Amino acid sequence: MTDVSVDAPTLSLPEPGPVAERRHGLSGTALRVLLYVSLAVVAFAVLLPVIWMLLSSVKPEHDILAHPAQLWPTHLTFTNYSEVFKQIPFLRQFGNTVLFAGAVTLFSLFFDSMTGYALARLEFPGKRLLFLAVLLFLMLPAQVTLVPVYQLLSHLHLVNTFPGLIIPRATNAFGIFFMRQFFLGIPNDMSEAARIDGAGEFRIYSRIVLPLAMPALLTLGLFHLMFNWNDLLWPLVLTTDTAMQTLPAGLAMFMGQHVVEYGLLMAGATMAMVPMLLAFVVVQRRFIEGIATTGLK
Repeated sequence: MTDVSVDAPTLSLPEPGPVAERRHGLSGTALRVLLYVSLAVVAFAVLLPVIWMLLSSVKPEHDILAHPAQLWPTHLTFTNYSEVFKQIPFLRQFGNTVLFAGAVTLFSLFFDSMTGYALARLEFPGKRLLFLAVLLFLMLPAQVTLVPVYQLLSHLHLVNTFPGLIIPRATNAFGIFFMRQFFLGIPNDMSEAARIDGAGEFRIYSRIVLPLAMPALLTLGLFHLMFNWNDLLWPLVLTTDTAMQTLPAGLAMFMGQHVVEYGLLMAGATMAMVPMLLAFVVVQRRFIEGIATTGLK
C-alpha cells in the first residue's frame, strides 16, 4: 500500500500596494483627527466652569445677569478686581489662608508620614486595631465631628485663633493611609542593614525611608494644600472676626441672603485660584509619579 500525499492548498495574499497604503494612512489620519476633536470637546466641557468664571470676572454685573446668558463679554471691565480689595481685607485674608493651609500641610506631612511608617514597617501590640481605627475615620464624614470639636475648642478659648484652626487639622486618616501604602512598597533591606549598623528607628525613618518617599510626600502635600486652601466650612465655623477669616470665608461675604455679587465673587475666586495653579505646575511631574507608585501596593 503506497502513501499518497496531497499538498495542502496555500493561500497567497496580495502584497499591499500604494493604493491600500494610502487608504490605511487616510483612515489613520481621520481617526486621529476624530480623537483630537473628541478630546477637545471633552476638555472644553470640563473647563467650562473655569472659563465661565474667568470671563465673568471681567464682565459688568448686568452682562453676567443678562438673559439669555452669554459666554463672551460685550464690554470688558476690571472694576470687579479693584472692588474686591475695597469690599474685604483681601491681602489679610490671603495671608491667613497661606498661614492656615501652609501650616496644616507641613504638620500633616510630618505626622501622617510618621504614623504611616509605624503602621507599615514596625511591629507593636494593637497595630491591626490602630489600622482599623484609621480606616474607620477614613470613612467617617468630617461634618460628624464638627460640633464636638468646636465645643472643645470653645472651652479651650481657641475660637478665632490660628491654633484653633490648625491643630484639629494637623493629621488625618487619608494621609496616614496614603503614606502607609507607599511605605509598604519600599524594600526593607536598607532598613535592616541600618539596624545592624546600630541606627535607631527615627534615624532610619528620617535618613533612609523619608527621602525615598519624596514623590508621595509632594503628592500628599499638594492634596492637603488644595483641600485646606479651598476649604470653606471649617474656617467659616471657627472664625467670626473678619481679620481672622481665610479667603473662601471672606469671599462668601459676597453671597448675601437676597443679593449675590457675581462679578466680585468671580474676580476674588480667580485671584484665589492662581496660587493653586502655580503649585500644581511646580509639582506636576512628581504628583503623577506619586499617584502611580502608591497605587502599586
